[in-house]
Amino acid sequence: MSTQPQPHYSFEDYLTVEREACDERHEYLAGQVFAMTGASYSHNLIVMNLAAELRQRLKTGPCAVLANDMRLRIEAADACVYPDVVVLCDAPTFHDGRRDVLTRATWVAEVLSPSTEGYDRGGKFALYRRLPSLRQYVLVAQDRLAVDVFTRQADGRWILDAHTDPHADVPFESLGCTLRLGEIYDKVAGEPPADPPLPDPAA
Repeated sequence: MSTQPQPHYSFEDYLTVEREACDERHEYLAGQVFAMTGASYSHNLIVMNLAAELRQRLKTGPCAVLANDMRLRIEAADACVYPDVVVLCDAPTFHDGRRDVLTRATWVAEVLSPSTEGYDRGGKFALYRRLPSLRQYVLVAQDRLAVDVFTRQADGRWILDAHTDPHADVPFESLGCTLRLGEIYDKVAGEPPADPPLPDPAA
């Protein structure tokens, strides 16, 4: 999210303009509108891996998997965001008859970048915590193998489980399924190759 908001808007003003926009996406927070920057190749691969693998596991059940362009309204925080991946396991509810702004979510994932990691872990997580339906919040690094899963407990606390083993399963209890960490990072470039050896002068 950009740190340069545009002038103050009501949520309905924001939504009218956003629905007409073709080339840009913006998030809304308490009257401020923030332009979203483009995503990297790795970011897009991770989003598609998550969405595709979850879709395979959940297609016979009630859960719906959506990626990138689904707006999510967080009424209690007066916010509207675009999660990288969102899963809804209940009947969908919408802001209005256009059916393009969800007001519920069961599971949300954000793919981290250097410019957004602090916000995704802090301020944005604070927004998501105000969504009563949300059960898990997932943060996926794109510069290393690391997936953090925050799960809401019955008493309202959030518990973190961190995963870094590419061969290990990452459990998503709220969805009743698991993904192997390596599946989330399929075709995502790993560590840069080591420098080639220097030529042997004696050779």
